[in-house]
Amino acid sequence: MTRLLVRVWRLLGGRLRWRLVWLTHATFMVGVTGLVRDGEGRLLVLRHRLWPERRPWGFPTGYARRGETFEETVRREVREETGLDVRVGRLLRVRSGYALRAEIAYAAVLTGGTLRLDPLEILEARWCLPDDLPEGLQPAHRELLEDAPPGAAG
Repeated sequence: MTRLLVRVWRLLGGRLRWRLVWLTHATFMVGVTGLVRDGEGRLLVLRHRLWPERRPWGFPTGYARRGETFEETVRREVREETGLDVRVGRLLRVRSGYALRAEIAYAAVLTGGTLRLDPLEILEARWCLPDDLPEGLQPAHRELLEDAPPGAAG
């Protein structure tokens, strides 16, 4: 029986094999976060309109789009939410185990742009030193910062 399955699998075209794998495995949304620092080592934190009122602060975050690399997601989300440009650095974290979501975080460095907040998503932006972050910061983002030393800027 195993040989027959292997033979059938090999006879299937690549597209059909890919489709079968896609249909039989979990599909995840991927949330991507950028830990953005400026030239002075300060962190970009945003007060998000759509997040819970008791913890509205966090780093720039959004969901990856189909066909987009996670580094592209960081650049796009920072630009959409703040108007700022960043250079994406090293991968800081990959977490899974959520129902249908995985989370990825990268270090990033400010490279330019003009601060213009997206009023639909962002209420306020601040540049903060790591020991002076606002109350209401997402616990997962505080943990991310603890795991990412200042030299991890990118």
